[in-house]
Amino acid sequence: MIGHIESYDPETQTGVIKSEDKFFAFHIDDWVAQAPPEQDDDVRFEEMDASAKKVDLIGAYLEKPEAVKYKYVAAILALLFGSLGLHRLYLGQYLLVLRQLAITAVFGLTGFLPIALAWGFIEGFLIIAGHINKDAKGRPFK
Repeated sequence: MIGHIESYDPETQTGVIKSEDKFFAFHIDDWVAQAPPEQDDDVRFEEMDASAKKVDLIGAYLEKPEAVKYKYVAAILALLFGSLGLHRLYLGQYLLVLRQLAITAVFGLTGFLPIALAWGFIEGFLIIAGHINKDAKGRPFK
């Protein structure tokens, strides 16, 4: 079936899909797309006992993803503030930001701060070279 997400609560990891004036509950365990679910996403799913199973995004199949983030903004943020993870924040990769901050703090406290600073610098060059080329939603850079 095809529908769209009426609501999604990241705390409970549950949501509701509306399709043909019917509502179907789903849990994140039934989500198969790489990008997390968001309200108003168009989805394809299988109906089972008034709930949605094998829920997947269909927007990616209907149209090409539109680029919304700029490659060089991400690269400059990585080169200047890479150890703080600001480039990952710009790209919407929030979990990586927290991990990068934690690792920078650990390296800073143990006397290995240059390694943490090099990490962001290296990622800046990876963005420029095209090895890091998508945001958290899988959209390419402008």
